[in-house]
Amino acid sequence: MHSRRSTRNWKLETLINLVFLATCTTTEMRPTPFTKTKLAIGVPCLRPQLNACHRVWAWRPAPLGRYAPGSIRPASSIQSGHIQVGKDEGILYVNNIFPHRLQWLLRGSLSHIQPLEGVLKRVNNPNIAASDPSHIAKRVIPPNLGLEIKEIVPRYKEGGAFIKYARKPDISDEDVRFAAKEYLSKQPIKPWFNPFQTADVDLVRGVPWIEDLYRIPSQTLKVEFLSSSPETAAAELTQEAMYTLFRSFGKLLDIQQQPSDSKIEPRYAILRFDRPRFSVMARNCMHGYTASEKDGGGKSGTRFKINYERKIRLSMIKDWVFNHPRIVIPAIAALVAAITVIVFDPIRTFFIKVKIKSTLHTENSILHWIRAQVSKANMIYFGQRRADPRGLTAIWEDRQKDISQIQAWLTETAETFIVIHGPRGSGKRELVMDQALESRKYKVVIDCKQIQDARGDTAKISRAAAQVGYRPIFSWMNSISSFIDLAAQGMIGTKAGFSETLDAQLSKIWQSTAVAMKQVALEGRRKDDKDASLTDDEFLEAHPERRPVVVIDNYLYDAEDTVVLDKLTEWAASLTTANIAHVVFLTTDSSFAKPLSKALPNQVFRTIGLGDCSLDVGRRFVLNHLESEAADGGDSPSQKSENRLHGLDECIQVLGGRVTDLEFMAHRIEAGETPQAAVNRIIELSASEILKIFILGSDSVTPQWSREQAWHIIKSLAHSKDGTLLYNKVLLSDLFKDNGEATLRALEQAELISVGSVKGFPQWIKPGKPVYKAAFQQLVENKTLEGRLDLMILGQLISNENAGISKYEQELQILGSLPKQPWELAPRIEWLLRKVNSSQSKIMKYENESASLQRMLQSEQ
Repeated sequence: MHSRRSTRNWKLETLINLVFLATCTTTEMRPTPFTKTKLAIGVPCLRPQLNACHRVWAWRPAPLGRYAPGSIRPASSIQSGHIQVGKDEGILYVNNIFPHRLQWLLRGSLSHIQPLEGVLKRVNNPNIAASDPSHIAKRVIPPNLGLEIKEIVPRYKEGGAFIKYARKPDISDEDVRFAAKEYLSKQPIKPWFNPFQTADVDLVRGVPWIEDLYRIPSQTLKVEFLSSSPETAAAELTQEAMYTLFRSFGKLLDIQQQPSDSKIEPRYAILRFDRPRFSVMARNCMHGYTASEKDGGGKSGTRFKINYERKIRLSMIKDWVFNHPRIVIPAIAALVAAITVIVFDPIRTFFIKVKIKSTLHTENSILHWIRAQVSKANMIYFGQRRADPRGLTAIWEDRQKDISQIQAWLTETAETFIVIHGPRGSGKRELVMDQALESRKYKVVIDCKQIQDARGDTAKISRAAAQVGYRPIFSWMNSISSFIDLAAQGMIGTKAGFSETLDAQLSKIWQSTAVAMKQVALEGRRKDDKDASLTDDEFLEAHPERRPVVVIDNYLYDAEDTVVLDKLTEWAASLTTANIAHVVFLTTDSSFAKPLSKALPNQVFRTIGLGDCSLDVGRRFVLNHLESEAADGGDSPSQKSENRLHGLDECIQVLGGRVTDLEFMAHRIEAGETPQAAVNRIIELSASEILKIFILGSDSVTPQWSREQAWHIIKSLAHSKDGTLLYNKVLLSDLFKDNGEATLRALEQAELISVGSVKGFPQWIKPGKPVYKAAFQQLVENKTLEGRLDLMILGQLISNENAGISKYEQELQILGSLPKQPWELAPRIEWLLRKVNSSQSKIMKYENESASLQRMLQSEQ
């Protein structure tokens, strides 16, 4: 019982000593009374040991000269860096008596802590393992040699200790080395931290460097060759010579000499041992050793400087990175791309699916029930609420055939586009989203106008991502990546690929959207379905009703932005051909077939053209607004008919069937205006809009038409009886001789005019909106404006004719400079003369008209 208690106390005492070693930072620190009391209360049997521990930690090195004769004084070599060796003295190094790499515990003020020796003395147990350096030194030195131990220098970070001894004159250092190694082989010393290993000893041949720098021992050594005298150069030892000198310390794995073309001085060699303890022994025994000529060190000798070499140094990595940018920078770019695909793509796909299914906007069942009950209460106590706040029921009843046609197309498997085209304000988006797709569960809307109106690639990427729910999106990183690519291009000559173009970013966004839509379409599949054996593509082809619907609004809004349009069209084609989704285009441009045919060249598009509604439908649309106002507590419908609806039919005829204009007039009537006043207001606003956009223009925007061309069409349509012009007749006008068709397309895109076609060929020109005819007439009635613009037209025509005459005169001058006039040139000369005469006649006519216009403008008050 007593022996067990002693063993337990010894283990606890050892643990306490190690705890004090790890927590105290200087030799002045010692356990406080509070600490001793607290530990003694927890472990009553250790009060004597705590007192003894306190005595150990209170030990301080005595000043020099105060040691008893024959005692081992503490090491002072850490200050000088070397161990002074006198005559008949030598040094042995004992290895593997402390844990390797103990320096992490002994950093800073603990790096040369001396009370550790006292703790090791208490841990030391000769029957189990050895730990006390003084005890180990006595066990290393054979007693029959009569050596005197002069000094012991522990090397805690390297796991060993230097033993300085004094020998008799008749004994050599090699005899001491041989006797010590043989003595240890017969009576091995087991270290306290690993009783399964044994200590080793060897003779220190060089001048060891005693340092407390933070250098972790490793199994690789760097041996530098230094000259033993300033007058001579150091010799570089061969691999054979290095092997002979260092093999005795342990197994060598490799010896690498410095490359012959290297300019680094001094010359060096790299030695890699099998175990770190072998390299520790070699470094401490051979540092400062001078190799003689016999050893291969040259006539004057070569001195060794040995340091530990890490396997991978940060400086090596840094040098390699800066020296190989052509490899490193593209590799980092590829790594960043791989991390993005692995980490962020699944997250982005999830958010796109949430956007498609509108998961975050669904209401829970309780809230849905409460809303339903409140709606019923409103119906009971306050009357039936309006289900159609805009009064579009009459419009949808008139277009029920188009709605049914779109719904039928969405249930078919044809791999083609659905195109809904019509002028702005014709209700294309409402027709598709609110009527045709009302019962569709999954749909995505992409508005080209919002994307193309954004300034800069970063803003366009952000808006495109927001429309499909693609996040997280690091659009701001594109600018930073562009700077990195610019720097990389200056370093390696090519871009590294960090930044991505708008084309690539849009491709990633819409490709992720396609993946998410396919997953959504396949979510309802089960293993027990009758078509479970079908592949995913076959299932989507067989079930077109399961596919989501992609609505691309304002297509061809900005035809010059080809990047967005091309990528969007290609993506839509891939969705259609892969049976992932149905694609519906909404556009005001009648030339949609050309860009769409590039994506699907062998398909016939399913198109629906929306025009203005009929006058009867327009009347019912306006009356719906007025009836809803009466239902909300206003005047009765009869009173409205008497007070406000006088001349409604004539006003609707002026506005035509454009839904936006009819809705604006209905709101003005609800505000208290008469139909005629509301129409006059709409006409004035339209005239001001035309004047600002097409006549006055803007300095910052250069239109594709001239104000003279726009005014010519406005005046011609205003004077036309049926409100139309023949397409070819406009092209034959003198103002449209150059790029006439391009000008008309630009005016159609700007919605000043609309071009009607017969069998695909443009036939006639009408105002862009029905109300524009009245606006044109109002502009023409302004005689001052008409006179100024007509005068500008005449000036443009005169300038054109003068330019033509200049070309004819130049050719006549060339023909007249010939030495002879062949008879074959007579028809050409006659034709040129007729052209000059005709142009001159026109100029005279234009000048007369211009003079009369000028007199008229001058006579106005």
